[in-house]
Amino acid sequence: MAIWRKWSKPKTESKYPARLTMHQLWMVSLSAPVSRDKDASRTTLYPFTRIDDAKAEAWLAEQWEITGPDKLIGRLGRLARFGYRAQFQRVLGFAPLAWDVGLYVDISRRGFACGMLSEADTWRLLKDIVPAVAGTYGSWKEYADHYLQGRQIWRNNLQGTRDQNFPAPQSASDAHIQSLLDPANTTSPWNLAPWETISNPDRAR
Repeated sequence: MAIWRKWSKPKTESKYPARLTMHQLWMVSLSAPVSRDKDASRTTLYPFTRIDDAKAEAWLAEQWEITGPDKLIGRLGRLARFGYRAQFQRVLGFAPLAWDVGLYVDISRRGFACGMLSEADTWRLLKDIVPAVAGTYGSWKEYADHYLQGRQIWRNNLQGTRDQNFPAPQSASDAHIQSLLDPANTTSPWNLAPWETISNPDRAR
């Protein structure tokens, strides 16, 4: 019965049929490293391949204690201003902006999915972080490297806490990133929207 209910949910494209522009796909792709789930959508603003607003709402509450729009905006503001990178810089010697940005975009998309953000407000929030990201990195590979290093510090900081077994092994994240960077992966959003996309005029896909 549970399996039937899962696959009875409408596909995301049935509710949001418009294809993202190249700039929109690039912005959405900033969160590609975060979720390795099979039901993750990486080519739509909506974060899942099938409509599941309740899943997005539950995840925000359980993982981030975000239970309403005000808390969501507050969390996004902190990630945009300083996030984890200020703390991680003391260990790494640099601030891994990509780690905070990946989380920022992922949370924004889930906030949109459960109705805490409108579509217009979500795109505005994503556009707000573009200058910092585009000015810091020159390729998806550079972005991915900083994301992985930020994730490793985050995992290390969980050791000895009740959440130490929560994250997947670093090897799982490494493999996921390698798949995204693989030039032969025709479904990778990083291949569909190369890094230089955001510096060129926007266009339809």
